[in-house]
Amino acid sequence: MKGSAFVRDALWFSCVVLAGLNLRAAITSVGPVIGSIREDMGLSGGLAGLLTTLPLLAFAAVSPVAPRISARLGLARTLFWGLVLLGAGILVRSLPNAAALFAGTAILGTAIAVANVLLPGFVKRYFPRRVGLVTGTYITAMNVGAALGAGLSVPVAGALGLGWQGALGVWAALALLAVAVWMPLLGESPEEGASGREVRLLRGPWRSALAWQVTLFMGLQSIVFYVSITWLPAILRDGGLDAATAGWMVSLMQLIGIPATLSVPMLAARMRSQSALAAAAAALSGGGILGLLFAGGALSALPVLLLGLGQGAAISLALTLFALRAPDAAGAAALSGMAQTVGYLLAAAGPPLFGMLHDLTHGWTVPLILLFAITVCMLLAGLGAGRDALVGSPNRRSADARTL
Repeated sequence: MKGSAFVRDALWFSCVVLAGLNLRAAITSVGPVIGSIREDMGLSGGLAGLLTTLPLLAFAAVSPVAPRISARLGLARTLFWGLVLLGAGILVRSLPNAAALFAGTAILGTAIAVANVLLPGFVKRYFPRRVGLVTGTYITAMNVGAALGAGLSVPVAGALGLGWQGALGVWAALALLAVAVWMPLLGESPEEGASGREVRLLRGPWRSALAWQVTLFMGLQSIVFYVSITWLPAILRDGGLDAATAGWMVSLMQLIGIPATLSVPMLAARMRSQSALAAAAAALSGGGILGLLFAGGALSALPVLLLGLGQGAAISLALTLFALRAPDAAGAAALSGMAQTVGYLLAAAGPPLFGMLHDLTHGWTVPLILLFAITVCMLLAGLGAGRDALVGSPNRRSADARTL
């Protein structure tokens, strides 16, 4: 019995890790080859930015719907079909056609959104006594996948001789590997999916000032992240680096954030107020952006390191705040749904706006100044979101007494 339980747990753990690896690789692989895509397809900066924005719009649109789909199909089966859809979207996107490029991007964004929402529930159901460890593992896997997507795109494009289509399409193999590992879980019945109570949309967070501060922190840190993975390679190339080195710099940014991703949730859980952590994350990100304004070439490694640490801390803190600022599991689900829906809508505006500003000003100074201003707003939102309070519990000591 112990042996079979170990095999079962190992299978479930492998499913979580492989799903995590797929959550960002298909997105971060775009930035290093975006120049080639623009040249081949004749895209403006704004349209090129949509290649990162479309998945974010899908995140916002699908986040409230994914639990309802899970209630009908079952949790594991919904995640399985999401991974199938992800592989299909990646393949469609790699076709040499502008319409397929954007259609495939929308499809893969929808698939990733499903996993974004449902993976925490999968972890809670199958690893109820190891939620923290397994959650930290899949977020780390997500960062590793993001780093691989950014770092390997240009080398793959050159080695395979398939251009940017090959650099984007190769990530379908990772999705198909995850599909194969998830197949044994298809026996889950629909009744094992989310309950009606879990999928009911609650109105409480939408009237809470604290919930809006958590949401803004989530959205603003997402703007910084998605602008970085989309345009940082171009910024670094214009600063004197070659395309392959610029891609690996983005990879470095992802990898350097892993220690912060692992440590910040543990620190946050031990602190009554997380405002200091939010301030540190914003300061690191802002320092990295200022560094990009004044440093180029080999010196750009330092601001990239600061950005990586800041973003690793910010995303892990944002996800942790969903639980820390809610009085119970249902409240955490409601807060998470609100923050991901509104937060990703805010983030979706970042890459195309950044690209349009670059086209208008013929440089990166104005866009980077705007991005620094966003980190200042992120700091202010984080100070509020990190305070020792709970959403929707005005009668408790740690309560959010204000509503909007």
